[in-house]
Amino acid sequence: MIDVRPFASLGGANHGWLDAHHHFSFAGYHDPARMSWGSLRVWNDDVIAPKSGFPPHPHRDMEIITYVRSGAITHQDNLGNSGRTVAGDVQVMSAGTGIAHAEYNLEDEPTTIFQIWILPDRAGEAPSWGSKPFPKDDRAGQFVTLASGLDGDADALPIRTQARVVGATIKAGETLDYALGAGRRAYLVPATGAIEIDGATARARDGVAIADVETIRITALEDSEVVLVDAA
Repeated sequence: MIDVRPFASLGGANHGWLDAHHHFSFAGYHDPARMSWGSLRVWNDDVIAPKSGFPPHPHRDMEIITYVRSGAITHQDNLGNSGRTVAGDVQVMSAGTGIAHAEYNLEDEPTTIFQIWILPDRAGEAPSWGSKPFPKDDRAGQFVTLASGLDGDADALPIRTQARVVGATIKAGETLDYALGAGRRAYLVPATGAIEIDGATARARDGVAIADVETIRITALEDSEVVLVDAA
């Protein structure tokens, strides 16, 4: 099953400082057909205006992955963690028993992010935060694991769930395969470009929900940057 969800069909709202688009039900957007995809609960496509951002607010029992598409995001939390994550790089916050954090765009340009929430496999653990650079050159023509709770992904940022977040850049005309395990689901979004999967076309910021597929074969119709969540 491959279901393309065009960007224009997403929910969301423009708050001035934040232009938010929701692949799944979130905040004031509710669609019973788009509540989650396996353990993937949230995929928000956010554009944050310069010198603005999310003020301190709490979370618990959620794995929150932020993929920075352009600009940079600056993180602060009540554990004393702080850091600036730039375009192409990733930060992970395991909310655990509870954490309060703020995410600001302190840049002079808009910052664009994918914010991905995945349900954890276990609760009651201490909260944590981490960030890591992932040079786009390393992802040319191949998937690189950015965050993972699966065995064998030691180089990725750790998350407390049996899921994996991967990214790749694909040149126009090239094809890239991703092996999806039995009983698992994938959700894929091209950050840029346009791709084809089994005859279905997805353009920048469209969502693609995938299930009951052993191998996902992606052909780039244009130079493309893709992000994929592999979840139970």
